[in-house]
Amino acid sequence: MLTLVPTPIGNPQDITIRSIRAFEECELFLCEDTRNTKHLMALLHERFDMKIPEATYLSFNEHNGDQRLQEIGDDLMYRNVLYVSDAGMPVISDPGQILVEYCQINEIKYDVLPGANAALTAFVASGFSSSQFLFYGFLAHKGKERSNGLSKVLNSIYPVILYESPHRLEKLLGELCEFAPNREIFLAKELTKKYQRYYKGTPIDISSQLKETVIRGEWVVIISENGDDMASLSLHDIINLELPPKSKAKLIAKITGKTIKECYDELL
Repeated sequence: MLTLVPTPIGNPQDITIRSIRAFEECELFLCEDTRNTKHLMALLHERFDMKIPEATYLSFNEHNGDQRLQEIGDDLMYRNVLYVSDAGMPVISDPGQILVEYCQINEIKYDVLPGANAALTAFVASGFSSSQFLFYGFLAHKGKERSNGLSKVLNSIYPVILYESPHRLEKLLGELCEFAPNREIFLAKELTKKYQRYYKGTPIDISSQLKETVIRGEWVVIISENGDDMASLSLHDIINLELPPKSKAKLIAKITGKTIKECYDELL
């Protein structure tokens, strides 16, 4: 049987009793990173007297998942197997979906334990009034894929939840300052950890607050639903704005997914 087990997103005290019992009975761990899982087992043993199981630890991620399934198919049927991501719920911006699909196709019994999730924790903390939201996870790093993703985010009629790494947060804030400067956003840093912080305001406000800060840790960014800013303008509206061609090209590129150069050439 396979069980997908969530792990704390920061504070080890957020582990559940069910998760601890599952860990103690495990025969085979499938891990996003075996080192992190072993560290968690040692921590739970030290702080909560959890019995460390005599189990095998194997990596299972987006790179080796298909190959690993060929190796452990019988284990999923006859052994007590746990899948553990590094932090939070498996599958949510983490590997593991193909494990669930494999069990469904092959009629293998599986279960999912509830637990901590950064997206939901941040949304509750945001104070946004909407009871509906969209979860995008990580945006693409660059190129058309990022432009298209950002355009969808800024034109969403619901608040959008993103995950962002520290070395790319400044880039995202710069894009929001340029294309949605008056949009209300909420940032949560290092949720449940010692240096947890919340920030709420416009992209310009928050950029100013973080200007003298060394940006570290993992971040959740929540962008409020589309309002009356430039992201909601039509192509015709943008073309008729009193802006330099290069600025217009940047706006059009975000909406259409074309490159800035293509849009600039068309404007000229």
